[in-house]
This record gives sequence, structure tokens and C-alpha cells, in this order.
Amino acid sequence: MHLVCLDLEGVLVPEIWIAFAEAAGIPEFRRTTRDEPDYDKLMRFRIDLLGRHNLKLPDIQRVVGTMDPLPGAAEFCAKLREETQLIILSDTFEQFAQPLMAKLGNPTLFCNSIITAEDGAVTGYALRQRNGKKHAVAAFKSLNAKTFAAGDSFNDLEMIGEADGGCLFRAPEKIRRDYPQIPCIDGFDELLSRIRAFFAQL
Repeated sequence: MHLVCLDLEGVLVPEIWIAFAEAAGIPEFRRTTRDEPDYDKLMRFRIDLLGRHNLKLPDIQRVVGTMDPLPGAAEFCAKLREETQLIILSDTFEQFAQPLMAKLGNPTLFCNSIITAEDGAVTGYALRQRNGKKHAVAAFKSLNAKTFAAGDSFNDLEMIGEADGGCLFRAPEKIRRDYPQIPCIDGFDELLSRIRAFFAQL
């Protein structure tokens, strides 16, 4: 069995927190895992910022409801799923992702959960599993699945390293520069070709 494991935000859909930053007019929300490798530190910063501005889960969900996949992403997913299995491994939250997943044809998603108070205030988050992307790929490999992984951020590096094959996709310059041993691809056609070539040589 062949599996492709992809990150979600920055790869198939825009960064949700960046879109929210623009909608809310609060540039501090633009910080993502591309900028901050410590995910817990990043989330504590976001939760504190939401509280200071009295912004709640429904405010984020309204923004997500207006978003679309990146150009070409839905078509790429459709082509890929005609040939192999696609699983999205993301550090986003199930309360954010569902509208966007529907627009991608509803591939399987492994992600985290937001914790809220009764009034919708975000009070915390629950990881599906620490280092969940890497552990998911390792679990798939334990089932004798050959895996290819791609992502764009610091939190994708261990997933890519664990997979049988993989690459960065549209990663920022700092990550490309710091990890030159990992090839970086910038287009969906090229990514599909690389995936096909990888599985063809197995």
C-alpha cells in the first residue's frame, strides 16, 4: 500500500491564522509554525491574544467559512486520490478545518482540538498526540505502507524525515536554507510528478 501524507495549511489551503489576522486587523496573529518552531509557545501566545481582544471560536470559524483552498489544490487532491491514498496530517483544529476539507473532497484528516468555555472563548487546546505527524507516519509504516510526506513548516520536518520519501512544499526561505538536504517543490504538477516517480521506483 502507498500513502501520501500532507500538511494542510500553507500546502493545500491558506494559513488560517494569517487570514484571521487580516480579517481581525491584528497582525500579531500572523505568527505561524513557519515562524515559531515551539508549537505550545505559539498556541499559548494565540490564546492569550484572543482573550485580550475578546475574540472567540465563532469569530475564527466565520473567517474560515469564507476561505477557499489554494489555487489548484482541489484538483491536485482529486488526481492524487485517483492513484493512491491521501491523508492530511495537520496541527490545525477540527473545529476550524471541516469547511475547507469539504472543498478538498473530504480526504482523511488527523488534527487537534480546541478547548472552549461555554461562551465560545478559547481556553486551551488538546493535541491528538505529541509529535503526532511523525508518529502517524511511523504507524503507517508499521502496517507496511510506503509513505511519501510533504509540508512547509518546522513542524513538518520530522514527518518528512520519518517517511520513506518526501519533500518540502512552498517552504519559506529560512527553512529551505536551514535544511538544504530536503528538496523543495513549489507547484502541484511538480509535486504530483515527484510522488508518482517515488512510488514508481519502489
